[in-house]
Amino acid sequence: MKTIFPLLMLVAIGNVAHADVKDYLPDLKGILPEEKFKPEDASKLNFGAGVTQQMVHGNAEWVNPYGIAYAKLGAFYNGDHSFAGQVGYRIPVALNGKDKNGFYLGIYGGSLKSRVIDGKDEVQYGAGADLAYVLLDKERISTFSVGMGAGSELHDKNGNMVLETRPQIQISYTLSVGF
Repeated sequence: MKTIFPLLMLVAIGNVAHADVKDYLPDLKGILPEEKFKPEDASKLNFGAGVTQQMVHGNAEWVNPYGIAYAKLGAFYNGDHSFAGQVGYRIPVALNGKDKNGFYLGIYGGSLKSRVIDGKDEVQYGAGADLAYVLLDKERISTFSVGMGAGSELHDKNGNMVLETRPQIQISYTLSVGF
């Protein structure tokens, strides 16, 4: 009881403090962007698989009123199949048709490349932006994207640069099914 009591007090005080502050916060309706999606447009959670550059992955996508957030977890298909992952967010910029198909602009970050350095697989991490064409409806999300990003430098044990920080193209295809 002695170890959990401070945690319970923190939660209780935090809730009271939140209730008091909520009344004084400004109205965010005018600040937030226009909502692009309604709940009936697409399934809120989607799970699927795809290929991104040298990475084969499973992915989860969350459709919210302003865009699509996603997480990819998998492995590189080269080398010794190092673990890889990326997270990102896309917003619609040009929609067409009755479904929410169209072009989406996004950002991403995570594992970009895998390379064997000094006998071990090393992963290059980085971030970038992409332009995607998304086919979205209530049952599925199909995404083809082309992005430009840059990753961290990778050095061998002697300090020689093996992978440098420079712009690199990332091509991706994912297919997800709604739940």
